[in-house]
Amino acid sequence: MNRWMTQVVAGIVAMCSVASVGAVDSPVVEAPAGALRGEATDGVAVFRGIPYAAAPTGRMRWRPPVAAASWDGVHDATRFGPACHQPTSRPGSIYAPAQPPPMSEDCLSLNVWAPAAADGAPVFVWIHGGSLVAGAGSEAMYDGARLAARGVVVVTINYRLGVLGYLAHPELSEESPDRVSGNYGLLDQIEALRWVRRNIAAFGGDPGNVTVAGESAGALSVMYLMAAPAAHGLFHKAIAQSAYMISTPALRDTAHGTPSAEESGLALSRKLEVRGLARLRAMDAQALTVQAAVSGFLPLGNVDGHALPAQLAETFDRGEQAPVPILAGFNEGEIRSLRFLLPPQPADAAAYTSQIRARYGDLAERMLERYPPGDLDEAMLATTRDAMYGWTAERLVRSQTALGQRSFLYYWDHGYPAAEEAGLHAFHASEIPYLFGNPDRTPPHWPQIPSTSAETALSDAMAGYWTGFARTGVPAAAGHAEWRPYGERRAYMAFAEAPRPGERLMPGMYELVEAVVCRRRAQGDLPWHWNVGIAAPPLPPGATGCP
Repeated sequence: MNRWMTQVVAGIVAMCSVASVGAVDSPVVEAPAGALRGEATDGVAVFRGIPYAAAPTGRMRWRPPVAAASWDGVHDATRFGPACHQPTSRPGSIYAPAQPPPMSEDCLSLNVWAPAAADGAPVFVWIHGGSLVAGAGSEAMYDGARLAARGVVVVTINYRLGVLGYLAHPELSEESPDRVSGNYGLLDQIEALRWVRRNIAAFGGDPGNVTVAGESAGALSVMYLMAAPAAHGLFHKAIAQSAYMISTPALRDTAHGTPSAEESGLALSRKLEVRGLARLRAMDAQALTVQAAVSGFLPLGNVDGHALPAQLAETFDRGEQAPVPILAGFNEGEIRSLRFLLPPQPADAAAYTSQIRARYGDLAERMLERYPPGDLDEAMLATTRDAMYGWTAERLVRSQTALGQRSFLYYWDHGYPAAEEAGLHAFHASEIPYLFGNPDRTPPHWPQIPSTSAETALSDAMAGYWTGFARTGVPAAAGHAEWRPYGERRAYMAFAEAPRPGERLMPGMYELVEAVVCRRRAQGDLPWHWNVGIAAPPLPPGATGCP
């Protein structure tokens, strides 16, 4: 791993039926899993910390989740469960919580917000982001009460993270009945969806109308779920906010310049000077999590032929993903808060131009036209944004459109005074407080969202579109513009000061990035995510099938 890629990894680690709801303060639900007592306020009941699976811990660590056994008596669901183990966030990060959450290996719980007298309501399952390294369904920004008040049942989940969620190792594969390892965090998410299917009707939700949604690594997880055969049928719509369809390691083979997932597991063991599976399992969970992160372990799903049959790009190319409607999009300022993803800036415009020409060959002029050197900072921010998030969003809506599914594209371009002053216009994840209606529940260093009628109106519009999509597969918000499907006209919805429909977002962007990715895939020995712009290795000549 070169020095710049090491910095990228380090940066990722641093981010890191309730009929009586309205009448009582402590509603009780009789679910197939068992009885639960929650809390009710303002017509919404919340049930926190519900165990959906048993996480194998200690000497049983790194095994698939086991569905939680039903219980006798009434389970107290008034407190969130512990977060899954994760490193402490970098101090001062806008994504860092006020204080680290309580953590445990036994962390597989979910939370449910149900509107009063819900009956057959659409279900909105939120998968948190955090680079598969950090985060929890209990984060204040994800509080589902205000979204649930719009008539949807909201579910947030925990899933295993980092080395505990994604380690592959030959010894782990050997002991597996399927001869695979890794992907434990993904298997957790699938088990959570199975719990929802079995139990959500007791909360007034419709198990036949489930939307999976997530942002960043949560959106990557949505794509994994769309590609995972075991997840098909467990959800019926998908929302991917700032997803990134990066190349994925294979379980046993080097793929696209990335060592196999098993080799990465062996390499981590050598770095930690802990040989053998038994000794890894004997390590303290938090110490192992932190040491693995510091050592550069990058958690990702792996292509094991079982949970994930193929590279995401291949699965979507072949039309083998879940055939569900999708809503996908990205933010104008994605990289403004993720500058560790950028390589060092060249000395001047001439140096930038020279490097682009040396690296992109016959595509260089298209690159310079799309990302001109007049403002180097903006050019580099846009290059990485489009390569990771913009291309992915448009690829998703194109793919689902090709399957005959309704597909909707959005572009978040909203700024407000505190974000603008910090140079963080429309930064990564900045849309989340608007979706959940929680501008007052952001982390302490998050640029403060003003309490104005304009901000409230934008939040109402976004929440309306998202819940409309969860309800019917069409994002519709009362009093706001019609959101047309992507289709032949490449329609999209921009969110700036207010929702504004448009056509052909960033003409030529998708085709250019697709051409680059196509050549990387054909070349076969390089990834296609962060190594773009002036960090790109020389691009091979065009291959058959490339635009």
